[in-house]
Amino acid sequence: MSTKFHVKRNDEVIVIAGSHKGKSGKVLEILAAKSRARIEGVAMIKRHLKKSQENPNGAIVEREGSVHVSNLQLKSRYEASKKRAAKVA
Repeated sequence: MSTKFHVKRNDEVIVIAGSHKGKSGKVLEILAAKSRARIEGVAMIKRHLKKSQENPNGAIVEREGSVHVSNLQLKSRYEASKKRAAKVA
């Protein structure tokens, strides 16, 4: 059975809870099995790559980690919310 989420790939979202609260970006992919999403530029992690033909010396690459979908809100909905309006005024 497939799970339906309120966000999908290429949506602009804002993180509304957790250690990355306030950051925004585009959804790169949805990890349905874990109810998580990868957001462009949010939750960056360092990945150590082993020596190989494309990386002869190995490398440490920064890439996006995942954020739970319950901590995400569509940017359009966030900007239209009453909480946001009260904060700005």
